[in-house]
Amino acid sequence: MDAEPLIFGLTVAEFEDYSLKLCFTALIAYMVFIIGQLAWESKAGKYGALWMFVGLGLGFVGFIAKGFIQRMLGIE
Repeated sequence: MDAEPLIFGLTVAEFEDYSLKLCFTALIAYMVFIIGQLAWESKAGKYGALWMFVGLGLGFVGFIAKGFIQRMLGIE
């Protein structure tokens, strides 16, 4: 008998990995939308909107970079 339970034909670890990537991608896309709305409603202009995206978006840029670094080093 199979010791590891299956979810949608995936093991639990595979399901968690795909779910994490999918949900964080959706969350990052939503945060980009929110930053754009903030820039639009505050009438920040092009330069102000650029700095809003840089300042507020730096956190998820670091998260994405972490994934690339792990893949390059073969840690994942």
